[in-house]
Order: sequence, then C-alpha cells, then structure tokens
Amino acid sequence: MWKTVQRAARATLHLVVAASMAFGVWIFITVLLITAIGAMTVVGVWMVPETVLLIRRIAGAKRVLTSAWTERRIPEAYQSLDGTLRERLRLAVRDPGTRSDLRWMLAYYVYGALVLLALPLWPVGLVVDGVWCGLLRRRAVVLPLIVRLADTEARWSTVLLMPSPQTRLAARVEELKETRAGAIAAHGAELRRIERDLHDGAQARLVALSMRIGLAKRAYDRDPEAARKLLDDAQDQAEEALAELRHVVRGIHPPILTDRGLAGAVRALAAGSGLTVSVDVGGLDEGVRAPAAVEAAAYFVVAEALTNAAKYSGSPRAEVRLARTRRGLSVRVRDEGRGGADETGEGSGILGMRRRVAALDGTVDVTSPVGGGTAIEVELPCVW
Repeated sequence: MWKTVQRAARATLHLVVAASMAFGVWIFITVLLITAIGAMTVVGVWMVPETVLLIRRIAGAKRVLTSAWTERRIPEAYQSLDGTLRERLRLAVRDPGTRSDLRWMLAYYVYGALVLLALPLWPVGLVVDGVWCGLLRRRAVVLPLIVRLADTEARWSTVLLMPSPQTRLAARVEELKETRAGAIAAHGAELRRIERDLHDGAQARLVALSMRIGLAKRAYDRDPEAARKLLDDAQDQAEEALAELRHVVRGIHPPILTDRGLAGAVRALAAGSGLTVSVDVGGLDEGVRAPAAVEAAAYFVVAEALTNAAKYSGSPRAEVRLARTRRGLSVRVRDEGRGGADETGEGSGILGMRRRVAALDGTVDVTSPVGGGTAIEVELPCVW
C-alpha cells in the first residue's frame, strides 16, 4: 500500500506541474494574439521569430518534464533562426518544428488539466484502497488510476512533441553539413601537418644528403679520407631521412594497425607513452576486426589522450579500455591527474579528436573536473 501511495503521489506531482505549465500556456494566448495582430499590420512582423523562439523554450521545458516521467528523452529538431529579419521570418514560418509545437500547444489547452481528474481520486483511493489492500490484502484499484492519468498525459505529450520525420531529416542534414565541414577542416590540418613535416624534416635532410654526396664526389680524387667522412655523414643523413619519413607515414595510417590490429597498436602506444597504463582491449584481438577507418580513429583518440595525459595531467598512471558494443566500438581513456582540461587550449588536440570522430558519426564525451582527473569516452558506430 505504501508503494502505491508513493507512486500516486509522484504521479500527482507530475500532473500538478503539468497543469501549472498548461496555465502558463493559456496565458501565452495573449502573446499569440498580439503577435498575430502585429503580423497582420506588418508593423509587428518582427515579433513572429521572437514568439517562435518563446514557443520553442516552452516546448523544451515540457520535453524535459515528460522525459523525467517516462525516462525517455524526447529530441529537439529545429532550424536555426539566423540571418536578416526576412530570412528569420521565413525560417520561423516554414520550420516543421513550429507547426508541431503549435499543434501540441493547442492540444495542451485541453489535456493539460488532467490533474482535475486526479485530485478527487485521492480521498476515494485512500479509503477504498486502504480497506482493499490493508484488510483484504488485495491489489489497489483506485490510486493506480492516478498513475495511469500521468502516463496518459506523458504519452500524449511525447507523441505531439516528437519531431516529425521531415524535421528529423532536416536536422540530420544540418548535422551532416557540420560534420562534413569539420572533417574537411581536420583533413586540411592533417595535410598541412604532413607538408610541414616533410618540408622541415625529410626534405631538409635529403637536401643535405645530396649536398654531402656532391662534396664527396669532388673530394674523392684529391682527398679520399675527407670523401669517406662525407659519405659516412651522408649515410647518417639518409638514415635520419628514412626515420622522418616513417614518422610521417605513421601519422597518416600507422603500419602497426595493419600488422597487429587495434589491440596490439594500443598496447604499443601504452608501452611507449611514458606512463603506467593499464589496457583492457575487451576481446578485440579476437574475432572480426572493426573497419580500417574506425580503427584509425580509435588509435588517434588513444594516442592523443595519452599524449595529453603525459604532458598536462601530472599523473604517472592512466587506463585505456576498448570494448565492442552492440552498435560499434567504445573507447575510454582516463588519467588520475589534475583535470581541468581546456578543449580550446593550444595543443590540446581535443578539437581535432572531435572532428575526426564526428566524421564517422561518432560521439566524444570529455569529463575533466578540476582535481578529478580527465576521462575521454568515445563511441564509434560500426557493424561487426
């Protein structure tokens, strides 16, 4: 009986808050009427985008309330109201999300007062269910109706506030535009890095190598010992140039990924990071491997995270965890350092990490409270 009363009380609280919000929506009719009159007279047409933004905030608050009851998130999908007044007005009127919110608001004028049906059930329920459950040890029959009313209110709100397929498609297109731009920016930065490494490293050494070989050819007849020394130096230069080229190649696609797979490559990264790193590969070294692009992104995330941990965390320890998930590959890198990671800081590399992961429709979650260490969690979608 006590659990039934608790559930009914929670449902009543939900309905009371919903009714309070419905009362605010009823008052909002005044704003809608003022906006409509202003739009018809053209003088107040600027109010339309602002009113639409207010409606979005109200609908967003209702989504949060409904999600708290159902424990299921209701996504938002709106077009951004940017640009000139004419552009903002056109976007506000044509956005399918605006029509969905107005449809919900009109329906909410009616079903938002379901609490009026719930309140009379309390005295009846306490008496009937008290006798029914307390004396006869039967299941409650009246108070659960309050929970059903709350479920009904939440179900109607979920259906009305859920973005339409057209809205979700438009939001997806915008998301793909952003990730495509980020991928292009990351690709451009990678090309500039490769060009800089080749110009400052391998190319400079090859030029020096060519010069030393030329000097050795000139000195060969008159001073063989000097020529031999120049050739020894040229050999050293050639080895250094090869090392630089291997470094550049590893930055494009590490050969160790092809040879050992992601599990072996991550273990090699951990061994060479300068930290005490515990690695849990979650059985990735067995069975089907992830696609090459996914493995490369995961390798980059681990490499960047361990580099940041070694440079900035101040902790001698870190942990790396890889795991197969139902939808893809999960990567988690955590250190026990000072935390407070700044994603916009010079050389942090987190922005590049986000761009690389976003290009594969993945997600990056960075948790770095000051003094609490840094945890980077990445989800990369793929089919196993």
